[in-house]
Amino acid sequence: MLAPKVLITAGPTHEPIDPVRYIANRSSGKMAYALAAVAKDLGYRVVLISGPVSLEAPLGVCLICVNTALEMFDAVQKHIHDCAIFIGAAAVADYRVQNYQDKKIAKQDALFELTLVQNPDIIAWVAQQEINTFVVGFAAQTEDVLSKAQQKMQRKKLDMIIANDVSQADIGFGSECNQVYIIKKDQSYERSKISPKIDLARDIW
Repeated sequence: MLAPKVLITAGPTHEPIDPVRYIANRSSGKMAYALAAVAKDLGYRVVLISGPVSLEAPLGVCLICVNTALEMFDAVQKHIHDCAIFIGAAAVADYRVQNYQDKKIAKQDALFELTLVQNPDIIAWVAQQEINTFVVGFAAQTEDVLSKAQQKMQRKKLDMIIANDVSQADIGFGSECNQVYIIKKDQSYERSKISPKIDLARDIW
């Protein structure tokens, strides 16, 4: 009998403007990779869909590398079947450039404008599927962290959400440690101590 399958998204996405420039959200991928490592240790089959990061995949985890939000969405659609748990830990760019230029755009002295279009909301799409999958989201906020995360969980119909304050320079983005709210579907929550991300991953699991 196969072990339950876990699908985790990680890292940022890079939305190209031209061959040398892109739009991205900040993310090192460390929290998602820690969650994948702990899941593997717990006996899950783990598929990790990762944007561009400088990390090695945990041993035994199936790593799928992507760059853009559309590529990540496509990979999620292909691998969400028979998935017991989905964790959307990636910092997916909300927008992409409407008209990608296949040659480097020359620097201009005048004002330069980009037209952006929305990317798919991957975790909301997963939560809308009629499949028996427990859906966990992440919320990186700079103010009203708890209330905004609770609103996001309700709006996207998630089963759980992990929220953290990214305005604090010593934790969060790129750091080895973090502090999070672990919020359940009934709106109850626990706030972790500032801890290494691998320890937070164990707390979340």
